[in-house]
Amino acid sequence: MRTFSGFAAGQNRTASLPDQFFTELLPLIDDLVELKVTLACLRLFDQKPGLVQWTTAAELAVDPALVDVKADIQAGLAKAIERGSLLSATDRSGQAWLFANTEVGRAAAAAIERGEQIESIPSLANRPNIYLLYEQVVGSLTPIIAEQLRDAEQEFPPEWIEAAFVEAARQNVRSWAYIAKILNNRARKGKSNETRGPDFAADRQRYLERKKSQ
Repeated sequence: MRTFSGFAAGQNRTASLPDQFFTELLPLIDDLVELKVTLACLRLFDQKPGLVQWTTAAELAVDPALVDVKADIQAGLAKAIERGSLLSATDRSGQAWLFANTEVGRAAAAAIERGEQIESIPSLANRPNIYLLYEQVVGSLTPIIAEQLRDAEQEFPPEWIEAAFVEAARQNVRSWAYIAKILNNRARKGKSNETRGPDFAADRQRYLERKKSQ
């Protein structure tokens, strides 16, 4: 039996898995290759910045986690897609993109099938709501956080909110306080953390006026 020497001390990269993986999906998987491919995909998704997380067969082919099942990756991937844990969408160039079967993943796959490019997916018209963004980027909701999210949703335009969550994910800072700071800085200074743009303060005022008129 090949043995494992133990996890190294220090700052190792970590990958997060939803609790549903252990409680609902894992009991269904009865094939070792499918399990390895699914876990490899979830890890690769978690390493991608932004809200729309993806991988490809090419990335799986060179993943060290799958070196012992390299010849069977496609078979394991096909089983994971058939089971519904993963989604595959092919763009007009013939490139297949893999997503987790989540609300955002389904929206991204549908956008690819409509002909959109992967680079444009974060600006999907049907944006996930602020609560889903929080759960994907930060973690489980609490009543206090839910109330703060509700207030933020009323105060800031949805594209601002999504951009703030994307920035937090890119910086690997999973904190609502950090996201709220991005939003408040953008409103106060009239610019994002990284780029200068139009008069965001005026945009925010117009957004609030539209909310009042609804």
